[in-house]
Amino acid sequence: MNEKPLRNDATLLDIFLRVRDEPRNDFIIPGHKRQGHLLDEGLGRLVDGDVPLYGGLDSIKQTDNALRHAESRAATFYDADWCRFSSGGSTHTNQALALALGQPGDVVIASRSLHRSMLLGFVLADLRPVWLPTHIDDHCGLPRGTSIDDVATALASYPGAVALVLTEPGYVGTMSDLQAICELTHQYGVPVLVDQAWGAHFGAHPELPRHALANGADAMVTSTHKLLVGYSQASVAAARTQRLDRDRLDRGFEATQTTSPAGTILASSDASRALMETRGAELFDRVLALVRSARRRLREEVPGLLVPDEETFGSGRFDPTRLIIQLVPLGIDGIEVERHLSQNGISLEFADRDTLMPLITVVDTEESVSSLLDQLIPFLLDARGEIREFSTALSWRVQPVQALSPREAFFARHERVESSMAIGRVSAELVAPYPPGVPVLAPGEVVTRELVEGLLEVARSGVRIAYAADPSLTTLEVVA
Repeated sequence: MNEKPLRNDATLLDIFLRVRDEPRNDFIIPGHKRQGHLLDEGLGRLVDGDVPLYGGLDSIKQTDNALRHAESRAATFYDADWCRFSSGGSTHTNQALALALGQPGDVVIASRSLHRSMLLGFVLADLRPVWLPTHIDDHCGLPRGTSIDDVATALASYPGAVALVLTEPGYVGTMSDLQAICELTHQYGVPVLVDQAWGAHFGAHPELPRHALANGADAMVTSTHKLLVGYSQASVAAARTQRLDRDRLDRGFEATQTTSPAGTILASSDASRALMETRGAELFDRVLALVRSARRRLREEVPGLLVPDEETFGSGRFDPTRLIIQLVPLGIDGIEVERHLSQNGISLEFADRDTLMPLITVVDTEESVSSLLDQLIPFLLDARGEIREFSTALSWRVQPVQALSPREAFFARHERVESSMAIGRVSAELVAPYPPGVPVLAPGEVVTRELVEGLLEVARSGVRIAYAADPSLTTLEVVA
């Protein structure tokens, strides 16, 4: 435990702790006034730590500028000249960035493995995506980063593109040569925006990848609640404004954020930044050691198990904190493994038939990781089945056929038809297995037999189908 309190380096955390502990007689929202315990003990445990921004971390009239001070400190940390904290998750910050780009109808070049939040940002801003294909690693069936050759082709083919939008790292931790891509894209005068929701820890340790701005990107969003210590929905957007309009960034951010931001969430982003700045190297020394030890134990005790690492994808092309477990060589069903672990009080971030991904973060210990492996390894040894070939997850092998822009299809008159009758029609809805939340069907794309059959197969395997009007996929919504 670090003897120096984190609050000394995190303005919002310090204010939060003072407000929480001092006696107050508030006549403002939220209605519970952090006194829920007066009505019910359980209710108090739920809401009494909820400090708002307005009238909590700062005055109702924002006279102290506490949030602006914390955001300015984060901007310095990221070497940015614009930075905002969000209580709406990276869904909000992604869509804020989309609203800061171009004019309605403009083209953006984007990786097809982007999160649904950014695609819906394109709907809000009426941007027309040109999709970059997802390349698959032949050895393990996982998505690799974006190819610089694909970026070069798209930039040459669409000289009017207003941005390149990438997801770095991808959901399973794989990455592109982002620095080279940024250098190329900037030769065309085009800004690079990066959804780095899964890379809030980047730059905190010399063995971790650099964060997106350090690699030359013009803007990035990151979720401090994913692999750091932020409250759920805590996200940060940071940008350099050489190629982006600062006023548009502010307007896009304000247009989509709540008018009642939770100070508790904002303070946790400030605390996450302070933790990275003051103890990042120390904490990620331990995380990296835990992950590498877990990989060694899995390889030694479960012969044949595939556990990818940095060597699998190349230096700088993989987040070394990710523990990815590939079950194909053992013929084991990942959904069955997940069910077994859940029954024993262990939950995983991601599991499908072929892949497991438990997240190891700065609060994990040797005991917590050993507990996972002690439950996992015996089950894997007992559950061996027939060896099967890699089958790339549907989320990574989509090759969309765009018939309408996302916005045109989203607002078009639509109808619900049986899935088999939707083939050849234009989708009016977004459908994604979750996790990872990558759209398999998106508004404006042609519904194909392969996609319908693939989604049905994914649903039957036990993976949740998200965002569809009919989660059973008996019907789909298409443009009328």
